[in-house]
Amino acid sequence: MPELFSKMRSWFSLLPPFYQNNIMEIIILAVIVYEFLLWIKNTRAFELLKGLVVIGAFIIVAWFFKLTSIMWIIEKLSTAFIIAAVVIFQPEIRKALGQLGSRNFITSLFPNANVEDSSVNTINEIVKASFEMAKKKTGALIVIQQGQSLNDIAETGILINGIVSSALLINIFEKNTPLHDGAVVIVGDRVVSATCYLPLSETEISKDYGTRHRAALGISENYDAVTVVVSEETGRVSVAINGILKRAIDAESLRAMLPVAESNNDSDSATRFRFLRGSRKERVK
Repeated sequence: MPELFSKMRSWFSLLPPFYQNNIMEIIILAVIVYEFLLWIKNTRAFELLKGLVVIGAFIIVAWFFKLTSIMWIIEKLSTAFIIAAVVIFQPEIRKALGQLGSRNFITSLFPNANVEDSSVNTINEIVKASFEMAKKKTGALIVIQQGQSLNDIAETGILINGIVSSALLINIFEKNTPLHDGAVVIVGDRVVSATCYLPLSETEISKDYGTRHRAALGISENYDAVTVVVSEETGRVSVAINGILKRAIDAESLRAMLPVAESNNDSDSATRFRFLRGSRKERVK
């Protein structure tokens, strides 16, 4: 045993000195790597990353077998690859930088920060309006703000600033009315604006879905908002969140997908959002 301990001391003596600052650096780097991998998983960068892994494996094989001509070409094109990666990942990089300074990121560090959440009554009104419009095949786009501000989206529409109600939503999306085209933005318990323009997703989706569904996916890829879509062609109700489009079969399934401020039995104080998360494999094709 003494010999074993002496050998272990000799092994540890070969390691560089370890200080308290190193522990902090390891924790910070672990958090950064974890958040980066989580970001990769929840964006289209995950699919693109698979291609980069294949290219990386090819480079390793070329280096291992000393394929000098191929390695020379790769070395000369390395700068172009970096620029191409920045161009390809431009939407994801822009989204990540936007989230870095968003209220959602700040509130994750300070849990007691006030967030304007939608009440249960507001969610019920949205659910009621959605299925009323679905019966009449009235197209609708309802965007519910979460952590990230939607001010830039709301500014593209017409100011409403009214309390959310099923009657108001149905009247807004009524066909041949001035406000029916575009999306409605809801913040907390208020309809902030209508006829808002949403960024369209470039993701391939089924031909059964139209421009509204592509717009719902687009806003969910750039913001953490939850969007309810009512199809004008089929009357189907769907929800877009985190770049995923899910079908809501009935009112209960829709209600389960929407963010709501939960309150205690004896208090009306709002707590954190609860919202549906899904795998990238669940994207509607």
